[in-house]
Amino acid sequence: MTDTSDNAWVSSTHQPMGFREFVAIVAAIMALNPLAMDLMLPGLPDVAKAFHITNINHAQAVLSVFLTGFGAGQFVIGPLADRFGRRPILIGGLIIYGIASLLAIIAPSFETLLLARGLQGLSTAAARVIATSIVRDCYSGRRMASVMSLAMMIFISVPVIAPSFGQAIMLFAEWHGIFIVLLVYGVLALVWIIARLPETLPLTERRSLAVGEVAKNFLHTITNRQTFGYALAAGSVQGILFGYVLSSQQIFTEIYGLGHYFPVAFAAIAFGIAVAGFINSRIVGRYGMRMISHTALVCQLVVAIAMLAAAIGGWLPLWLMMALATASLFTFGLMFSNFSALAMEPQGHIAGTASSLFGSITTLIGIAIGSAIGQYYNGTLIPLATGALLSSLFALAVVFVVEKGRMFVPHNKPI
Repeated sequence: MTDTSDNAWVSSTHQPMGFREFVAIVAAIMALNPLAMDLMLPGLPDVAKAFHITNINHAQAVLSVFLTGFGAGQFVIGPLADRFGRRPILIGGLIIYGIASLLAIIAPSFETLLLARGLQGLSTAAARVIATSIVRDCYSGRRMASVMSLAMMIFISVPVIAPSFGQAIMLFAEWHGIFIVLLVYGVLALVWIIARLPETLPLTERRSLAVGEVAKNFLHTITNRQTFGYALAAGSVQGILFGYVLSSQQIFTEIYGLGHYFPVAFAAIAFGIAVAGFINSRIVGRYGMRMISHTALVCQLVVAIAMLAAAIGGWLPLWLMMALATASLFTFGLMFSNFSALAMEPQGHIAGTASSLFGSITTLIGIAIGSAIGQYYNGTLIPLATGALLSSLFALAVVFVVEKGRMFVPHNKPI
């Protein structure tokens, strides 16, 4: 990392972009994934109706197939990005994203729509891996965590507004219009990246694509106690988020009868993650990634216990459910960016490969947990609360082992 004269810690690797534009473009790249997810939420009943799907739980495949493609795609994106650089892989991914969006618009069957969603997931894998990699190329330690928190604060605002935006789109263009918007966003992001984003991986740091070398890099990643452990923990808590997202439309419309007001409730709860991202960016330099994320994990466990007790007791009114869900997503916002930074911290020399493997592990674990929660939805909040409790316990156990029992202890000096 090279310092600039304006600010001793701002990297020159991402020039000609300044720091603010760098954070903005990272956030825009990262937002491809949640936008493609949450914009679809209000459209699930209409998709089910259009393709004659009688069980609404099955319509969740529009989301789960996307996430599966997203998780699987990251395995190959990292090695490619470490070999050919960040820009060409990201640009290629966005082109595939546009093609998949077109396919979804004209899909004649549910199976074709699922194929398009899988391709969208594969292409957004490039966005996720490259976004994390370029941050790691330019920053490290608590500075990396601070940059990631700022980017996440911006891109997490997408789930806050996306369902409402999706609902508005459907007033004029039905569910097909959602994919038109995704296509336009992808094209705009592609133009911005081509025009402004430099290559952040020097030629001297490119890695070989030889099978032995790739296998060696993967092995180095998964055998690193800190990287693999925090990937497991991050995947587990991400399963709570996915379970909530997959079930949210049914929870708010069937249990609480909100109807078209569902996006409002969803946005209010999702705002908790955005607030967490902002707070984390302000305090992580002082308190450290471990102190913040470990405290948030314990709080998540407490919230899960409270929600399960209330659900079993049959007393979970809308206001209490929203309060607990907001608290849960707030703790997730404090955990995930810090878990990500902690996992990537030892992997600077193979950031692309490590980021891809981290993304695959976290996403596939998350979608496995989230899909189970979604498919067990039974008209109550017990499946969601149970899944949150078990996932929190598992994550806490993993972190305890990774840190050898020394939780909450910072490893770096405050900045």
